[in-house]
Amino acid sequence: MALSEQYLEEDLHPIDIVEHIAEHHEWDFDRIAEDQIAMAVEAQWRTYSITLAWSGYDETLRMICTFEMEPPEERLPAIYEGLNVINDQCWAGAFSYWKAQKLMVYKYGLVLAGGQVASPDQINTMISAAVLSAERYYPAFQLIAWGDRDPQDAMQVAIAEAYGRA
Repeated sequence: MALSEQYLEEDLHPIDIVEHIAEHHEWDFDRIAEDQIAMAVEAQWRTYSITLAWSGYDETLRMICTFEMEPPEERLPAIYEGLNVINDQCWAGAFSYWKAQKLMVYKYGLVLAGGQVASPDQINTMISAAVLSAERYYPAFQLIAWGDRDPQDAMQVAIAEAYGRA
């Protein structure tokens, strides 16, 4: 049964839907506030911290997917160049590096203007896309930070890995 079939007759808050999805996948989560939830999603490379927050003001469901990253200071210019190369490949969402928090961050906002309602399948896909993107580019970030590889070379790993899973 599709996730959306469970909610056809209910009008749920977007964060309520996220909570149901987290329960469905058996992810650890914490409902921080009425409009915010944080969860941990385990994947191949690591466990990602994902936070979703609903803003009624601009009718946007915001998501960030983070993982810790402490590259050597001298590799930061290469990391920033790598972010540009990687973000050119991302059609939905984008990566940024939060230096003060030492976090690599994938961000996405689902705009639901005009009273639109997000379906559970949309939200589940949004979360899955974040984890898949983080997993796909994690090795490239590692090679740039600690392998002294230039961003174009490191990207070949991410691209080759994607082709290898057909």
